[in-house]
Amino acid sequence: MRPRPIEEWHEIVRSRDLKRLENLLAEDATFVSPVVHTPQVGRAITMKYLAGALVVLNNEHFHYLNEWHGERSSVLEFATKIDGVEINGVDLVFWNEAGRITLFKVMVRPLKAINMLHQMMGAQLAGAR
Repeated sequence: MRPRPIEEWHEIVRSRDLKRLENLLAEDATFVSPVVHTPQVGRAITMKYLAGALVVLNNEHFHYLNEWHGERSSVLEFATKIDGVEINGVDLVFWNEAGRITLFKVMVRPLKAINMLHQMMGAQLAGAR
């Protein structure tokens, strides 16, 4: 059985509803990117990164492969394909007692995918400013 924050996350991925995403994130939410060396702290910047990822990664090939759940954390393995590049990664999601996400960390492989995502996310974030 999925924890409520993860069920809500899956609904956001399906609907791309950014208002729901904002409501799911804690005020002090932190996003850890596979390409940015410093954590991005705060709901606003975390929203920008996750909204960008919903555009860049969440295409017709995107799907979750496996999930592992703890008391207040989950690991979600995903796969997608962009421009012929197979991408595999994990979302590590942590939440507080209120069920709001406090940390969202993404890891991606292979290196070719990381380099491509770095460029695509950079363009997406530049347009979101």
